[in-house]
Amino acid sequence: MSELETGFTNVQALDPGILVDLRYATTNNFTHQVVYDFTTAIARTGTAKKLAVASAALRQQGYRLKIWDAYRPVTAQRRLFDVYPDPSFVAEPDPNFSHQKGVTFDLTLCDLDGNELEMQTAFDDFTAAAHRDAPRTAIQERHYQILDQAMRAAGFVGYENEWWDYRDSQMDAYGPATANLDDYALP
Repeated sequence: MSELETGFTNVQALDPGILVDLRYATTNNFTHQVVYDFTTAIARTGTAKKLAVASAALRQQGYRLKIWDAYRPVTAQRRLFDVYPDPSFVAEPDPNFSHQKGVTFDLTLCDLDGNELEMQTAFDDFTAAAHRDAPRTAIQERHYQILDQAMRAAGFVGYENEWWDYRDSQMDAYGPATANLDDYALP
């Protein structure tokens, strides 16, 4: 993998149509605390390009993506794990893991106006209802399948315990890396 692909990119620089609502930059998350102080969603460039492919495919069907979380520094992960130390839902701080190396997105499906579509649970629901194999209503199933098929076709795999968590299928090819989020803010 080239150095260009392993660097970081602001996902909205690749696709400004992707919505960003980083929940851990607000109190609207399970901790009810601001976990980090940035609002820019970044990921490894190769991973961000895959997300742009999924976004384009969804837009052709009349949908948009909304990102709730992307690259998450180890310091933020430590805060989350301190609040909820259950590795089934919150990974231990590790610079070589998922969000902390910038190869994972927490996201949902929206209509073209940016309204979130009905899914089986809200974000950060730490119950069995959030699992990918949990029962869904017909409309929830339809929305989940639209999202899941687009993400998988673009090169992502889903985490079994969280319907919203998608990881780059090539995540193991990326080593640990950190980024200064200030370097990626769009003008």
